[in-house]
Amino acid sequence: MPEGDTVYHQASALRAVLAGKFLESTQFRVPQYATADLSGELVEEVLSRGKHLLIRAGETTIQSHLKMEGIWHVYPRRGVRWKRPGHTARCVLNTAEHQAVGFSLGELHLMPRTSEDSFFADLGPDLLGPDWDQDEARRRLQAQPERSLGVALLDQRNLAGIGNVFRSEICFLSRLRPETPVGEVADLDSVLEMSYRLLQVNKNRSRRATTGSASTAISLWTYGRAGKLCLRCQTPIIRYYLGEEQLRQAAIEDRSVYVCPYCQPARDELDWGELD
Repeated sequence: MPEGDTVYHQASALRAVLAGKFLESTQFRVPQYATADLSGELVEEVLSRGKHLLIRAGETTIQSHLKMEGIWHVYPRRGVRWKRPGHTARCVLNTAEHQAVGFSLGELHLMPRTSEDSFFADLGPDLLGPDWDQDEARRRLQAQPERSLGVALLDQRNLAGIGNVFRSEICFLSRLRPETPVGEVADLDSVLEMSYRLLQVNKNRSRRATTGSASTAISLWTYGRAGKLCLRCQTPIIRYYLGEEQLRQAAIEDRSVYVCPYCQPARDELDWGELD
């Protein structure tokens, strides 16, 4: 699932061709909005909010969430074929010069701009937003001290923008096991500061990197590297599920974490369902 930096990239690409332009025609290929028409509306803003992408046109906000397979493409208005099958297009926005197409969008909603606050009422502080609030993010995390850090970081109600890649990388750089209860994290502020820095430094990169440089062959410390050697200590990276029951209770799908067992020592020998 795309993370906050990916959605930020998508919003930037759309903003470049839509902001300040009038929509000449629109198509919303979902039953709920099949008859909606925003032709003639001025696109005032395109922005990301956590993992959500917002296009504000006139008094209406177009909200989309990429989920697992969604993506926005930008094309010249005429003469170029789409790179994805037409039947997967969910939203088509045409200006005089460009066409923005949202393919396989996991969510698509139209709402009055005045409804944004209520729609996002449960969303935590946005790590890439202008109003990032570390104190509020800490307060939300600490409200459930028994939850594992890895689960809590993924919960967009605590802070918005972290996905599975950043979750593993943040825990590695903080030298914490993802299953560590939030209440036992000695310096939660340092975890939040690390989260903020990683997303900020990656928001304008074409290739995500947490090791310091996107130009190196290996740009991530642990994620996706099960069985490979840790870049710090040469211990093989392991992958395991982080407590299915915890994730079910948190309404977050079951995902795996990547850990260096030496750099992130466990407090005990509990069986966490190791996969590799």
